[in-house]
Amino acid sequence: MTKVAVLVEDMYEELELWYPYHRLREAGVEVDLVGPAAGTYQGRFGYPAEAPVAAADVDAAGLAGVVVPGGYAPDRMRRHSAMVGLVRQVYAQGGVVAAICHAGWLLVEADILRGHTVTGFFSIRQDLVNAGARYVDEPVVVDGPLVTSRQPADLPEFGAALVKSLA
Repeated sequence: MTKVAVLVEDMYEELELWYPYHRLREAGVEVDLVGPAAGTYQGRFGYPAEAPVAAADVDAAGLAGVVVPGGYAPDRMRRHSAMVGLVRQVYAQGGVVAAICHAGWLLVEADILRGHTVTGFFSIRQDLVNAGARYVDEPVVVDGPLVTSRQPADLPEFGAALVKSLA
């Protein structure tokens, strides 16, 4: 069975976490919520998400991919070396790294964007470009192992591309 980690931190965007989470489960993927520590995290609108495992305790070799939801959580995630390291390790082993909206901030911190074409929320466009990526304003962009998307309205395209990339 394919296994994917969905990263979580306080102030995550609820739709951008739960839509991919359930879309992957419907596709038969084993999905774990992973935080900087095991515990409960609050979304931007107060919806809780329980991460049973800390990023430092996850073996990247057992993952086919990692999903980073947006909101303000990616700014918090990039402060934790274990979360940055997990993204970097999944990418290095050829796994799928998926990011939507502001989640590109964590990919910038992991230094995995150089030479890739990506998208994200328009306000982080310059951050992505400064990290060496080519930015395009599209609902979803798949470039090698990276699957990126702009905003909640793009979730149907993001979910389909994510499932296809993991197949």
